[in-house]
Amino acid sequence: MPSRELDFPVFDADNHMYEPPEAFTKFLPPGYEGVVRYVEVNGRTKIALKGQISEYIPNPTFRKVAAPGAQEEFFKNGNPEGKSRREMLGKAIESPAAYFEPGPRIELMDELGIDRALMWPTLASLLEERLRNDPKTVHVVIHALNQWMHETWSFNFDDRIFATPVIHLGIVDQAIEELEWVLERGARIILVRPAPVFGLEGPRSFALPEFDPFWKRVEEAGIVTGMHASDSGYTRYSNEWEGIRDEFTPFTDSSGFEALSGSHGRAITDTIASAIGHGLCTRFPGLRIAPVENGSNWVRPLVARMAEAYEFNPHGWAEDPFETFKRCVYVHPFHEDDPLGLIDLIGADNVLFGSDYPHPEGMSDPISFVDDLEGLSQDDTAKVMGGNLARLMGVNA
Repeated sequence: MPSRELDFPVFDADNHMYEPPEAFTKFLPPGYEGVVRYVEVNGRTKIALKGQISEYIPNPTFRKVAAPGAQEEFFKNGNPEGKSRREMLGKAIESPAAYFEPGPRIELMDELGIDRALMWPTLASLLEERLRNDPKTVHVVIHALNQWMHETWSFNFDDRIFATPVIHLGIVDQAIEELEWVLERGARIILVRPAPVFGLEGPRSFALPEFDPFWKRVEEAGIVTGMHASDSGYTRYSNEWEGIRDEFTPFTDSSGFEALSGSHGRAITDTIASAIGHGLCTRFPGLRIAPVENGSNWVRPLVARMAEAYEFNPHGWAEDPFETFKRCVYVHPFHEDDPLGLIDLIGADNVLFGSDYPHPEGMSDPISFVDDLEGLSQDDTAKVMGGNLARLMGVNA
């Protein structure tokens, strides 16, 4: 049974599936079979992309994982006892079928009191960065992933689980083809990496006019653009300071330098700054962008910079950038953030609840997030806990 009874439906903006090896390999077309491989290294299975072994996620098979919410206390209250990462994660558990299949996941959602959930991939967050110099291959691998996701989860399972197909924008025509493919199969939301797009001529913002044909179709379809946290390539900068030439490994201990100057928040700040500052959200005012698992501490500094920029040069903007933000952007705060402060800043209509279940840095009891909304009206609480997302996704509340 759920830990408590709520008087309104709960729509969790941040649930995760774990992808088995076939998610990336089953639908790879002839000629691409070796792009993604699972290899044994010192008795442990690793994923290799175009021959390069990745340590991004130490256990890419997900057969054993940290328990949901294992680090929840750490993120809420710090680490006064000085525990190691291993001590905080505790004993690994065998992954249940609910992490890999929608039927068992519905049963788990019932146990947790979750009525609906967005279902994001986990390992997929490494793909685009590690194949950044080969956009043609990125499109192929992502389409193979989307084929598996649709076969296994569908893009709308029982009107309760909404898996999030990935769209890579490196080659615009192919991005539109992929968008049409997922729309034809019932997708209600897409996942676009919050980072510059690597195409045939190098990196550039997805918000530049060359991408307008894609965004025009997104707006016409009324589909939500999810921008889940990923490897956005931003650690390349901090790695230069560290003298590190290896890939980004988010699940290893960072240095004091990284703790003080870390890239957290930079990718999503630049992403939303580009969507607004490059005029994308003005050219296509119907876009609905949902930054998920990026927290909310980036919002206030960005809003302050938008206010300053508009005050000093109002004629340089087609509209007040903060009004653009409130029309197009919907923020998912971390469970350790200050959701009431965020609501005071951008309004209850623009805030989404998400638990990051079953990841260890997320919540073990997702609906307990409602405790952080104490003092909010019943109507606004219901909006944050699911009503806003139901409205964006076009499903009954």
